[in-house]
Amino acid sequence: MVGVCVPTYRLYRLDGAGKISAADWIEAADDDAARREAETGAEIGGYEIWNRKRLVARAGPKTA
Repeated sequence: MVGVCVPTYRLYRLDGAGKISAADWIEAADDDAARREAETGAEIGGYEIWNRKRLVARAGPKTA
């Protein structure tokens, strides 16, 4: 569809110490879709998802 605006989110991957290890732009239909996308790549560390100045979600490092 022409003219459809999909929200853009900033995804910060965190290492095991909670420090930013990578950052990517992602497009998702809504906040829940952005969370699902972030969770697919969260191995050891966690993530933060931002939509402009709004913190959408934060997840800490996964424990064994």
